[in-house]
Amino acid sequence: MSDGQIRIGLIGCGGNMRGHVKTRLNTIPEARVVALADTSEEAIKAMVTANPQTADAPKFADYREMLDKVKMDAVIISTPHKFHCDQIVDSLDHGLHVLTEKPMVCTVAEAKRVIAKRDQTGKIVEVAYQRHFAPAFRFARHYIQSGQLGAVYFMAVYQCQSWWHPSKLGRWRFSKDLSGGGQLNDSGSHLMDILLWMTGLVPEEAFAYINNRGAEIDVLTAASVKFTNGALCNISVIGECAYPGMDEGEHIWGEKGYIGISSLAQPTATLKQAPAPGAKPAPPRVIAPAEAPPGAASPDHNFIAAILGKEQVEVPAECGLRVIQASEAIWESAAKGQPVKVRS
Repeated sequence: MSDGQIRIGLIGCGGNMRGHVKTRLNTIPEARVVALADTSEEAIKAMVTANPQTADAPKFADYREMLDKVKMDAVIISTPHKFHCDQIVDSLDHGLHVLTEKPMVCTVAEAKRVIAKRDQTGKIVEVAYQRHFAPAFRFARHYIQSGQLGAVYFMAVYQCQSWWHPSKLGRWRFSKDLSGGGQLNDSGSHLMDILLWMTGLVPEEAFAYINNRGAEIDVLTAASVKFTNGALCNISVIGECAYPGMDEGEHIWGEKGYIGISSLAQPTATLKQAPAPGAKPAPPRVIAPAEAPPGAASPDHNFIAAILGKEQVEVPAECGLRVIQASEAIWESAAKGQPVKVRS
């Protein structure tokens, strides 16, 4: 730390990282980008164009050289998924805190490697699952885990995105060697994460069908999951649709009512409560953002505040572990055509 600022190196300077810096990191006075690393010189140039304050930062084609040569406090990683594990571990070995884009890793073994290294070094590893910071999801988590919804017994969640098209072949997201998996491992990991985070439930067994739509990775996923408390969940990940954009919904039924979340632009939570004996049912209630527990504005804000000792890490590496545990079981079930136990 220098002059009260957190010195940050960027591993990956693609479009996602450029927007990440412009809309989030630039709003945090304590954060300062001090180095850039990307195998693409064009990506680095685009980063500087989008964020001129990075122009004087040293630039590297190999992130490992950046780790060796630049004094930093932390790194942010936004690279093809298959590289995340090594990049996280290497950064931790250099005494740095890590904020990584989703998915944290591509296998359960990698997740356990990251957690072991984090615990060994005492540094922070946070996953950039931004839904944790949206009021609708924060309200739902608090409402469920405080017992106000009663025991959860059924869930149905879906996500639809114009993610895959044959014209996109050749991009890294559609290469299993680089992505580690398809839409379930990409945008779908947000859906899996928020389901597990809101409910706090532990998946026990999965049965799934997958359609690759001609790609080498999953595009369409239909999965049923049983949880250790007996709750059931249907998970739909639709990575191909004819219209642009993205849609998502989470629906959760408990013994005392229902809570549903829809829309990604401005997520809205709707609550339906069981009436008291003899009372008339109350109409559905849309939750106001002010009813949610307070929290940081984004993973970046929480990451910097956690490094400074002002906040707890809201999206720890355990979230990444839980997501890949469920995802691996779904992939294995679809390959075998039978239910598969979720490995701990």
